[in-house]
Amino acid sequence: MNKSDFKTIANQRKRLKPTTEINGFKVRPGIYQTNGAMRINEGVCFTVHSIGATSCTLLLYHREGKEPYARLPFPNSFRVGHTFSMIVYGLDITEFEYAYSFDGPYDESRGLLFDKNKVILDPYAKAVTNQSVWGKTKEENFVYKARVVNSGFDWEDCKRPGHAFKDMIIYEMHVRGFTKHPSSGVEHPGTFEAIKEKIPYLLELGVNAVELMPIFEFDELDGNRVIDGKQLYNYWGYNTVSFYAPNTGYTAATEYNHEGDELKQVIKELKSHGIEVILDVVFNHTAEGNEQGPFFSFKGIDNNIYYMLTPDGKYYNFSGCGNVVNCNHPIVQQFILGCLRYWVIEYRVDGFRFDLASILGRSEDGSPMSKPPVLQNLAFDPILGGVKLIAEAWDAGGLYQVGSFPSWNRWAEWNGRYRDDMRSFLKGDSGYAWAALQRMTGSKDIYAAGGRENASVNFLNCHDGFTLYDLYAYNEKHNEENGWNNTDGENHNRSWNCGVEGETEEESVLSLRSRLRKNAFAALMLSRGCAMFLSGDEFCNTQFGNNNAYCQDNEISWLDWNRKDRYQEMFEFCKYMIRFRKEHPVVKGEGKAAVCGLPDVSFHNGRPWNDYCDDETRVIGIMYAGRTEDDRQDDVVFIGINTHWEPHQMMLPEPPADHCWRVAVNTALPHKKEADYQKGTVWNSEVELCIRERSLIVAVMEPAGRQRKERKD
Repeated sequence: MNKSDFKTIANQRKRLKPTTEINGFKVRPGIYQTNGAMRINEGVCFTVHSIGATSCTLLLYHREGKEPYARLPFPNSFRVGHTFSMIVYGLDITEFEYAYSFDGPYDESRGLLFDKNKVILDPYAKAVTNQSVWGKTKEENFVYKARVVNSGFDWEDCKRPGHAFKDMIIYEMHVRGFTKHPSSGVEHPGTFEAIKEKIPYLLELGVNAVELMPIFEFDELDGNRVIDGKQLYNYWGYNTVSFYAPNTGYTAATEYNHEGDELKQVIKELKSHGIEVILDVVFNHTAEGNEQGPFFSFKGIDNNIYYMLTPDGKYYNFSGCGNVVNCNHPIVQQFILGCLRYWVIEYRVDGFRFDLASILGRSEDGSPMSKPPVLQNLAFDPILGGVKLIAEAWDAGGLYQVGSFPSWNRWAEWNGRYRDDMRSFLKGDSGYAWAALQRMTGSKDIYAAGGRENASVNFLNCHDGFTLYDLYAYNEKHNEENGWNNTDGENHNRSWNCGVEGETEEESVLSLRSRLRKNAFAALMLSRGCAMFLSGDEFCNTQFGNNNAYCQDNEISWLDWNRKDRYQEMFEFCKYMIRFRKEHPVVKGEGKAAVCGLPDVSFHNGRPWNDYCDDETRVIGIMYAGRTEDDRQDDVVFIGINTHWEPHQMMLPEPPADHCWRVAVNTALPHKKEADYQKGTVWNSEVELCIRERSLIVAVMEPAGRQRKERKD
């Protein structure tokens, strides 16, 4: 709605009077343009939609009440089209909770499941009851209900940081796991509030965006069980209960009728420090599951519209989680679009990462579409015009669209090929050198053909899979504690334990692992495209070999902040590489053509201007060159990577007159201060150096006089 619509609604509120009475409550037809429950001056307006229902009843409960104290059927005259809307007068939003019941045809073979005895949660609920205590066991005959929320949060002069896509350094975190460990040192561990306490840490690290794993209301008790005496939960939260409501289990304080304020305050603080907020959203499936799953929302409203069904009324399962949301049905499209608009307007989020986004590109029969309407609508929506749209461009049904996800030059992708190709190359596998050159320089072999810009989110590790530490400590996954006999999780991790599985005290192994971790993080920061890494990777957090810790609400998933002290060198190195990326915009592809005549990107595999690769190539060189936007100087950065188990000589291109190369990174050396890299690197000549086995170097071109002065100092 635009401003004039809201003005009209505001004027309507002032003059709307009751027209009739239902079961002792004064009521009148509602405001049909709204969705969900909205407080008005003298009552509350309730609006909900169903195409198949023959009737709808509003259920009112006292706070934490088990049975409704009032049932208010919507009169037929209060229904316009498929929309039920009613204003109920005399309600105090602090004193009641609400739900609905729908009546209509029941025919499983046609996907019609109407049952007037079922209590149905408002899909537009802004807050869900009985969810605020994490892990609290549900009572017998538990039902979801909603609360009406005040939306008077004061954003003041909150501005969007508005970082360019190529400037983004995304820090993926689980809200609870980020600070739940006792070592986190925060006052309210495991909460939104604790993120605010850690903002100084994020600023020190240098990231400029956080990607929050699911924070829509979800059911952590879904599939909960005890394995070897340990309580397991649906910890990650990829099982949405309510798309408009924040997870109140992540709040430090109870927020009756003000749900979302704590999250908004955190977002406001992050943005005030230049840190964007991206939400990981799950529109591919819901917590209602399949035929054996719970029945509390879409199933009771329009099951055959909101879910993809087989011809006999069963649930398709391209999500691997029991059901699939029918995203390209017009009704569902409107719901998704409205939801995302709500989070942008009410919570000021800067972007969304769409879990298993290829499902959003399937038609109602499950087949892939070339121009999925929902994706196109999101790409061109004016409210969403300034936010990042990031797709996990695959699904559990075998559809893999990295490089071909329908984008309209608006959608970016988690670049799964970057992760896979770079992991293989960095551990020394044969046949990946050319792929590594492509991935580090923007994956133009994947994205350039379609004219796509700002498409690649580069990452080596995320919540799903090994941490960076575990990537070089384990050959095999160790998910035994998940309770599935180690059958869950990815089997092909492209990892390497460096000779010993798991923890060891063997110094040679520890040294090699440290070098490989630095190589990986440095390569990520030196790659063109948006960079993303998993929280805790900067100080070697471990999940003890578990690569699918979705159910582990314990030390396996919680960040152990003690490791920041233990691996301080890695933390300082990561800070340094993030700063280096920011200080050299040529790495990101910014700037003008270099005055010195060097190309924007060139390859130097062992010797200058050599781009030849074969299956045994394990030494690559990349040079970025450009002139800073202010025309003050050329910015030339050379990256050499040796993934071979032997040292190699590497010859850098001859610099222009009165210029020379300065080594800024050498992962074969301890990270202390930058000057140590220059002093510790072995040069055979002004342009040839020795690059140690399994190590990475970065050299920066600069005027010779400056380097002579530094060497003298």
